[in-house]
Amino acid sequence: MLESMLNAFRAPDIRRRLLFVALILIVYRALAHVLIPGINPASLNAANTDNSVFGLLSLFSGGDVRRMSIVGLGLNPYINATIIMQILQTTIPSLKALASEGEYGRNKITSYSRWLSVPLAALQAYGILAFLQADLAGQSPSIVAYNTPFSFETYQSWTQIIALTTGSIVLMWLGELITEKGIGNGISFIIFAGIVSRVPSTIEGFLSNPDWLELVVFGMVGIMIIFVIIFVQEGQRRIPIQYANRVRGHRIYQGGSTFLPLRVNMSGVIPIIFAISILLFPLQIATYFKSSSVGVVSQISTGILYWLDTRGLLYLSLYFLLTLAFGFFYTFIVFKPDETANNLRKSGGFIPGIRPGQPTEDYLRRVAFRITLAGATFIAIVAVLPMVLAALPMFSNLNAVGVGLGGTSILIVVSVVVETMKQLEAQLMMRSYEGFIR
Repeated sequence: MLESMLNAFRAPDIRRRLLFVALILIVYRALAHVLIPGINPASLNAANTDNSVFGLLSLFSGGDVRRMSIVGLGLNPYINATIIMQILQTTIPSLKALASEGEYGRNKITSYSRWLSVPLAALQAYGILAFLQADLAGQSPSIVAYNTPFSFETYQSWTQIIALTTGSIVLMWLGELITEKGIGNGISFIIFAGIVSRVPSTIEGFLSNPDWLELVVFGMVGIMIIFVIIFVQEGQRRIPIQYANRVRGHRIYQGGSTFLPLRVNMSGVIPIIFAISILLFPLQIATYFKSSSVGVVSQISTGILYWLDTRGLLYLSLYFLLTLAFGFFYTFIVFKPDETANNLRKSGGFIPGIRPGQPTEDYLRRVAFRITLAGATFIAIVAVLPMVLAALPMFSNLNAVGVGLGGTSILIVVSVVVETMKQLEAQLMMRSYEGFIR
C-alpha cells in the first residue's frame, strides 16, 4: 500500500489527481466551519442536540449538522434522491428505457437526481430548523440571533433554508468534481472525509472519561472487522468462460478461455447508506412533530421515536433487513444476468457445461443470488454488530448512537480506502503497460 502511494506521487498525472482530491476535501472541511446566518454559536454548542436523528445525519455530514454549518445537511438529500430514482426506474417504463441507453441515459438520470435533491434538501432544512426552534424554545441565550419565530413568513428563516440547501448542492458538486477529475467515487470520499473528521472529537470525548476495558474490547472487534471487510471485499467467484474458434473471411481465430469475476459484495457500502437514509426519514418526521400542539400528532411522533430507538430490537431488525434487501436490490441493478448472457452469446463465449441463452442467464442469476446472499448478510452483520454490543449491560456506558455508527463508519472508511488503492494500482499498471508499448 505504501509503495503504491509513493509510486502514485511519482507519476505526474496521478499526483495531480490526488492533490485535486486533497484540495476539494480541504474546501469541504473549510465550509464545515461556516455557520448559516442567524445562528448563535455559543448557545448551539451548549444545547443538547445529540439525539438519534442528529447522530444519523452526522454520518453524511461529519457532525456538521450539530454545528449548523452550511454543509450541515451533508449528502443525505442527494442520496435520498438517488434512491427514489433507482426505485422509479423499476416502475416507470420511460425511465427504464432511458437507463438502458448507455452513458447518455445514465447521465440524464443523474441529472434528474440532482434536480430532485434540491426540494428534498429544502424540506429537510426546514424540518431541522423547525425542530431546533421548537425543541430548544426558551433557552437562554437563544439558539438564534433574533427573536422572531421560525416560519416561512420570516426573511431570516428563508435565508437559513436557502443557506442549508445551497450548501448541500455545493457538496454534491464537490463530490462530482472528485469523481470526474480525481480518484475514486466523489460521494464516498465526501462521506469518508466527514467520518474521519469526527475522530479527534471522539478521542477527546474518550479521554475525558476513559474506560480502557471497553477500548480494548472494541479495538479487538474493530481490527477483526477490518480484516474480515478486506477479506470479503477482495473475494470473488470466478466463472470459467470458453470461446470457440471463429472464422472471419479466410482467417480462423483461435478460441481461448478466461473467467467472469463476480465479487462477493458487488454493492459495496451502498446498501448501508441506503438503509440509514430510509430509517432516517420517519425519525426526522417524528422529531419535527414531537412538540406539536395537536395531541394525537405529538403522541404518534413520540411513539415512533420510542419504537425506532437506535438501541431497540425493532430498529436493529429493520436496519439488518433493509441492508440485506438493498444489497440484493443494488447488486441486480449493477449486474444484469440477461445482458451478460446475451453479450457472451454474441461474442461466441459460453460457460462449460451450460447451454448459451436462457440456461446461461439462469445459471448466472443463481450464482449471483448465492454470493450476494453471503455478501449482503456480511455487511448487514457488520452494520448492526457494534450496536448489539453497545446494548449489552457490560457496555452500558457507551453512547449507542456513536458506537452503532462506528461499525458503519469502519465499513465505509475501509471500503473507500480499498477501492481507492485498487484504482491507484490500476492507473499505475496502465501507465506501466503504456510505457512498455512505447
